[in-house]
Amino acid sequence: MATTGKIIKCRAAVAWEPHKTLSIEEIEVAPPKSHEVRIKILASGICGSDSSALSTVLSDIKFPVILGHEAVGIVESIGSGVTIVKPGDKVIPLFVPYCGVCRSCKSTNSNMCHKNEFGSRSGLMEDKTTRFTCKGKPIHTFFSTSTFTEYTVVSDICVAKVNSHAPIETCLIGCGFGTGYGAAINTAKVTPGSTCAVFGLGGVGFSTIIGCKISGAARIIGIGYHKEKFPLAIELGATECINPKDYNKPIQEVIADMTNGGVDYSFECAGRIETMTIALESTYMGSGITVILGATPSNEKLSIDPGLLITGRTLKGSIYGEAVTLCCSNSIQVVNLDSVLCCHLIVILTLQNILSFITHVQDIN
Repeated sequence: MATTGKIIKCRAAVAWEPHKTLSIEEIEVAPPKSHEVRIKILASGICGSDSSALSTVLSDIKFPVILGHEAVGIVESIGSGVTIVKPGDKVIPLFVPYCGVCRSCKSTNSNMCHKNEFGSRSGLMEDKTTRFTCKGKPIHTFFSTSTFTEYTVVSDICVAKVNSHAPIETCLIGCGFGTGYGAAINTAKVTPGSTCAVFGLGGVGFSTIIGCKISGAARIIGIGYHKEKFPLAIELGATECINPKDYNKPIQEVIADMTNGGVDYSFECAGRIETMTIALESTYMGSGITVILGATPSNEKLSIDPGLLITGRTLKGSIYGEAVTLCCSNSIQVVNLDSVLCCHLIVILTLQNILSFITHVQDIN
């Protein structure tokens, strides 16, 4: 391509400081260095984590920064040593990397690669510099991806190739869909004939419902405060939806009454401390499994009755639904995200349903 090896000027939504609206700016995107990939972004999803970073609910985010971490794009150019993708490939940036050599990547029990950005949150590439500048100032990277821009640069351990015909809705696999779907399929390992409760009916909650349905759950209860979301939840696989405000007793007691003592699996997709405890209390004593997907402020602490665990319940966390481990199958070179979702038709139908709206970068705020 004509831009290979050159600085690209493009538009991006820059967060100059916390609690301020994003500013549409012209930025400079440097060429990729060794083992890096420069991507032309076709579409980006907006996740609650982006808003949490801007509001400092997610702490230690370095500003100024380009947010965004779920996208689909085309490889514009590659740095030396890159073998897994080539210019022209359609790809999804991965905010959970896959180095393939660390303890986690070699294990089938975890997808938390040691090179993830969740601990350090440096906002920099591996060489401790950034590929973005604006008005002469360096701009930080967000979760190793930064997708609220027309071009981004990521490490080659943070990218997965997808089908060239994949629609723009595929960007949701980059976080929301993979997080919810994978929590049901990979983390909880929902079994056929089981009962499930999904707390929070947003994109992640909807995706969790899809995962529960595909796993063969016999009963899937959606819990949320916005009844206008109930029809879509039902369409995607929920067998029923309930609003806690409609009952005069704790919702965990309602669920226990509905399911002869509690559900087999519960999923907290809302990112609220109080809901995490409720989700655990909604599971069946002796074997219930609760998976936490929602992020909370780092200064909030979860307090639970140890008796809930002593009596046999399990509380688990899930990041990106362990999707990287599933997709990579010990070799990121053979990634085929379409196969994860059974067939390409499922990708199109489910992601189009979950998508709330489509807008342009200048209207991102």
